Amino acid sequence: MSEASSRPLNPPTAYGDLNGELPAYVSNGLIGLRVRPLALRAGMALVSGYSGEHPVRRIEAAANAPYPLAADVCLGGAWLSDADTAVSDLQQDYDFGSGELTSRFQAKLGGRDAHIAVLTFCSRHDPTLACQEIAVTSSSGGELALRATIDARGADGHLVREGRGTPGEDAPAVDGTLLWMSGGALSTCGLASVASVKGGDFGDPARPAFQYGQFHAEFRGRVRAAQTVRLRQIVSLVPHVMHATPDQHAARLAAKAADDGFDALRAANRAMWDELWKGRIRLLGASERWQGLADAAVFYLNCSAHRASPASTSIFGLATWHDYHYYYGHVMWDIEAFAVPPLCLLQPDAARSFLDYRSRSLEGARNNARLFGRKGLQFPWESAPRSGEESAPVPGTAAWHEDHVSLDVAHAFALHAWLTADEEFLRAWAWPVLSGVADWITSRVTRTARGYEIGASMGIAEREEPVENAAFTNMAAAVVLRDAINAAERLGRSSNGAWSEIAEQMFLPRRGSAVISHDGYRRDEEKGGTPDPLMGIFPFGYRLSPEHEAATLQFYLAQAESYIGSPMLSALYGAWAARLGDRRQALRLLEEGYGKFIQGRFLQTLEYRADRFPEQPRAGPFFANIGGFLTGLLFGFTGLRPGPGEAFDWVECDASLPKGWRGIDVERLWLGGQPVSLSARHGARPKIRPLSDEESEP
Repeated sequence: MSEASSRPLNPPTAYGDLNGELPAYVSNGLIGLRVRPLALRAGMALVSGYSGEHPVRRIEAAANAPYPLAADVCLGGAWLSDADTAVSDLQQDYDFGSGELTSRFQAKLGGRDAHIAVLTFCSRHDPTLACQEIAVTSSSGGELALRATIDARGADGHLVREGRGTPGEDAPAVDGTLLWMSGGALSTCGLASVASVKGGDFGDPARPAFQYGQFHAEFRGRVRAAQTVRLRQIVSLVPHVMHATPDQHAARLAAKAADDGFDALRAANRAMWDELWKGRIRLLGASERWQGLADAAVFYLNCSAHRASPASTSIFGLATWHDYHYYYGHVMWDIEAFAVPPLCLLQPDAARSFLDYRSRSLEGARNNARLFGRKGLQFPWESAPRSGEESAPVPGTAAWHEDHVSLDVAHAFALHAWLTADEEFLRAWAWPVLSGVADWITSRVTRTARGYEIGASMGIAEREEPVENAAFTNMAAAVVLRDAINAAERLGRSSNGAWSEIAEQMFLPRRGSAVISHDGYRRDEEKGGTPDPLMGIFPFGYRLSPEHEAATLQFYLAQAESYIGSPMLSALYGAWAARLGDRRQALRLLEEGYGKFIQGRFLQTLEYRADRFPEQPRAGPFFANIGGFLTGLLFGFTGLRPGPGEAFDWVECDASLPKGWRGIDVERLWLGGQPVSLSARHGARPKIRPLSDEESEP
C-alpha cells in the first residue's frame, strides 16, 4: 500500500482555549492524559488499574493520578505560571499517524517575547512512559529557567514517600520518585521522572523536595537571541496492580528511558503507530469527511488499548474530565460488546488484555452470582478497575436487573477464540467463562408453557422498571449457550444437556413476524424506540429466518427518529439499514447515528448527540459509539459473520455499502493469528487474502 493510503487524515488545527470543548486526549492504553491547550499546565491523568475511593459516591473508581508532564518557563525573572495574561496565539495539532500532540503559543514575560512549542506523547513501545519536549525560542538573549514538574494538586489521595537520591549510588539515577496513595487507600501508583535540556548553557538541575503539591526539576542558564532550548521530560507511571513497589520500578524504567534517549523513544513510538496504521480502514468512494471520521475512530480505539493494560479500559478509554463522572472509570459491557470485536481484527493482543482482566476477576463474578442466589458466573454491571467487583453507585438499580452483561462478556471470549483460532485460549481462558455463564443461564431462566423465559430483567434500554423477557437478553442467552456447546465439542468436553434445550426453546416476544423488545411492549413507552432486538441480530449474531429478520429490522428502523442520538446503538443504524439493502437510508442513518456525534476539537466522539440532548455534558471519546461504528465498517457492511470454523468461510453474503461508497479495504487485519487483507466491493462477496511474509513485514 502506498504511503498516502496508509497514513490517516489528521483533524483540523484547534485554536484558542477550550470554550466548553473537551481537551486533547493522549493515551497509549496504560496511561491516559487530558492535555490543555496551554500544555504546560496540568491536565488530568489516569493509569490503568490505579483506583481509589470516589470522594462523593464512596465506591471504587478510577483515581486521578498526579499529572506527569506539567512545566513552567521563566524569562526575565517572571514565571509563566504567575502571568495569566502572558499567553497568546494558542493552537494545537494532533498527528494521528504517530499519536503526537503539538501545542504552540506565544508568551511575553519579563519584557521578552518567546515562541513555545510542546510535543506530547505516551509511548506505545514503552507503555509506562509519558514523554514531552518543550521548545522555547526567545526573541532576545539572557537568563532562562525551566521547570519539569509532576503536579499532584488535582490528584486524589496523598503522598506516601518521595525519593531524590538512589540508594547505594553516588549520583541519582532519576530526578526523583513519588509513591502516591489513592483516596481510601485502595491502591498506589509510582512515578519517576528524568528531565534534560538541549541548547543554551545549563548545568545540573535543582531538585527541591515535594511541596505545595508539586515535584520539580529546575534548570537555569543563559541563551542567545533566537536560540531554541529544549526541555525534555520522561516520566514512568506504574500502578501497584503491576508491581509491588511501583515507585522503585518506575525509577528503573525511567532510568532505562533516559539511557535510551528521547529521540529513540520517539522513533520507537512512531514505528509502533506505523504498524497499527496498516489496519487503516479505507472507505472507497466515501467523502473525505467520512474517511477522516473512520481514521479518528481507529485512532482513538487503538490509542486506548494495549497488551500492557492490566484493567481493560472504561467506555471512555483512559479519558476523564472534571465536569462529568465518566462512569467512574468502571469496566462495563460496552467494551466487550462494541470495542472487542474490531480490536480482535486490528490489535488482537490488546483485545486479549481486555479479556484477561475478566479472567482475573472470575472469583468476583462467581461471588456475584452466589450473592444473587445463582450458579456459575454473573459479571458485575459496573466492574471496578482493581478488584473486578460490582461497584455501581448505591443503590445500584441497574445492577439489580442488567443481566446481559454476563452474556456480552462470554460472547466476546468466544469471538476472540474464533478470530484468533487460538485453541489454548479457548481451552484455558474462554471455556471457564463460557461454561460458567452457561451454568448461570440455567439458574436464571424459568421453564413455562411458552418455553424458557427470563423474568424481571432489563435490556439495553435502562428503564425505571424491569421487564419480562427482554428480547436482547433472551437472544444473547441463546447465542452464548450455543457458543458454550460449540466450545465443548471442539475441546472434547461434555456439556450440560440443559444448555441445548434452553437455547432451542428460549422464548422471544413477537408482534407478527417481528421480534419486539419485551412482553407487553408499547411504542410509546419509556425508551420505546430502543432497538434492542436489532443488537441481538447484529452484531451479536442471533439467527432469525430472513422473513423475521426483515420484519424486525423494518419495525425498529421505522422508529429510528425516536432513539437516534442516544448512546451505544445509534452508530449501528447504518449497518442495519444496509442489511435491508437500502443504501440511501444507510448513509443517512450513519450520519444521524454517528457523524453528528462528533463535535469539537480533534474529532472526539461524544456520548450523546449534542443537538438532541443539549442538557447532557459533552463527554468523549465514547467507545460504545466508536466501537459500534467500526464494527459496522468491518463486519456489518462487508457481510463478515465470525463463527466456528475457517475464517475464509465467514463471508455469507455480498457487501452492502452506504450510497456512494464503492468499497472498504484494509491492508492488514489479523485472523487466525495471521495477517490478511480485506477487500469488499458493494454488491460482491468480500475477499480475504493471506499476506505473504514480505507484505506483512514492517
